[in-house]
Amino acid sequence: MSALRTSRPARIGQYLALLAYLVFLAFPFLWLVSTAFKPAPELASLHPTWIPEEPTLANFRQAFDEQPLLRAAGNSLVAALAAALIAVVVATPLAYVTARHRGRLATAATGWVVISQAFPFVLVIIPLFLVLKNLHLINSVLGLVMVYVVWSLPFALWMLMGYVRAVPAELEEAAAVDGAGRLRTLVSVTAPLLVPGIVATALFAFVTAWNEFFFALVLLKTPEKQTLPVVLTHFLGAEGVADLGPLAAAAFLATLPSLVVFGVLQRRIAGGMLAGAVKS
Repeated sequence: MSALRTSRPARIGQYLALLAYLVFLAFPFLWLVSTAFKPAPELASLHPTWIPEEPTLANFRQAFDEQPLLRAAGNSLVAALAAALIAVVVATPLAYVTARHRGRLATAATGWVVISQAFPFVLVIIPLFLVLKNLHLINSVLGLVMVYVVWSLPFALWMLMGYVRAVPAELEEAAAVDGAGRLRTLVSVTAPLLVPGIVATALFAFVTAWNEFFFALVLLKTPEKQTLPVVLTHFLGAEGVADLGPLAAAAFLATLPSLVVFGVLQRRIAGGMLAGAVKS
């Protein structure tokens, strides 16, 4: 009883801290939505309000009239989907082998994966540009996809290794005792258990590629190839003055795909951790 009394204040404190963190995360998005629907006079007001007094869709119409948002969104979608798919396909077998067969090589590979994430973009952009130039992939969505795959692959590998290690090796041993071959064990026992991890990794790779700006800015030259984050910078004037209403409207639309993808896939991430563990 005393333990319950001592843990209840701590639990309340945890809930309050979580609520404060959620408010901290939600504030920029809520302000973005509010700005996207405000008319120009309200945006210039010295006393801003949370809820627009006269909501309008004029900012959205102006954003589409001024910039090719749909074409840029299509480029971003192609690059993000391709990068996520390729990264998962490549990282999954590598993660399984590295996690199951531990040794010096696996330890060195894991260390390199962690260290590679500390490299800043500026450090690799010049040699990366030269390599893609020799391959004639500058100003190419294919070249951008290759960059996104290489950049997201280390973290995807590290993330999937954790999921593979969470799958008990005893399940595979039990399947082998029952007469299942190696391939059958991987397909029927291990793969279903890795689905949440694969989905989470694909979501990470997609969001990373969808929001990426620096590589797209350097590697894509013509307006027809530019991605959505690069096009959003076109709402800034020559002197850095932002066209705030259309910029907020376009930025709000740019955040929707990530939210939709997460909303659709979050059930696969949270559920099914033990799918395939029960023998039929």
